[in-house]
Amino acid sequence: MAGLGATALAAWAPCRRWAWAAVSFGPHGFLARKLEGVPRWFPACRQKTSLSFLNRPDLPNLAYAKLKGKSPGVIFIPGYLSKMDSTKALAVEEFCKSLGHACIRFDYSGIGQSDGILRECTVGKWRKDVLSIIDELADGPQILVGSSLGGWLMLHTAIARPEKVAALIGVATAADTFVTQFNQLSVEVKKEIEIKGEWSIPTKYSEEGVYCLQYSFLKEAEHHCLLHSPIPVVCPIRLLHGMKDDLVPWQTSMQVADRVLSTDVDIILRKESDHRMKEKADIQLIVYTIDDLIDKLTTAS
Repeated sequence: MAGLGATALAAWAPCRRWAWAAVSFGPHGFLARKLEGVPRWFPACRQKTSLSFLNRPDLPNLAYAKLKGKSPGVIFIPGYLSKMDSTKALAVEEFCKSLGHACIRFDYSGIGQSDGILRECTVGKWRKDVLSIIDELADGPQILVGSSLGGWLMLHTAIARPEKVAALIGVATAADTFVTQFNQLSVEVKKEIEIKGEWSIPTKYSEEGVYCLQYSFLKEAEHHCLLHSPIPVVCPIRLLHGMKDDLVPWQTSMQVADRVLSTDVDIILRKESDHRMKEKADIQLIVYTIDDLIDKLTTAS
């Protein structure tokens, strides 16, 4: 496999058969393919990086773990209420370690080990969190891996810091999702939520069985919607999505691909995957995608 050194090869089984369909948005139109089989990847013995804190005047301190290594580095941007010790975040870090590349994972303010009060958090504040991470901690060009809400925020980061963002990988990218879903409700239901001040969304991805969103959170999120106009991001973009995602429809990734200005965009759909995309085959797809982009970027340079 191109781009893999001897250390990384030791962590991979000799199997390179894929089980996903890809739709490519490029200068030559659409390309669809489906290959059979599932690749195997077995991570080496995992050793977590140490926990550190980014001190920010007038803003909550952010918990993070930074792995030093080669460029391009990789930053994992978590999903809504997700922490930096998630299955995907740790797998991405372990893979970067096997290649000798830098990696950063972190907790949003109000979540996990970071300071802050969750009920006071907004999409805009979490956007600032990501910008703080890339401004203060990242060295050189970065590949951003955004999961769910993190996929929305990675787009904002690429817009704000184009000189530091080399490529994007969206995993179940949730661009505009909360706002889109809210706007699909009836006028009566939206009025009830406004009066109550809170919207409870049933979900299997929360221990409580619901996501409780403040009405003020939804209104603030409207200021960060991207899908209503062209998205000025021109770097390579890979969008991975499960077709059994019952929280963010896979068509959202299609909309993102249509809106970004980049012509180097691939959509990869997994027929049996759900929103979290954290099964072994999903993780393998994510790290393969990281490896392919590292190879592309280092070859081009």
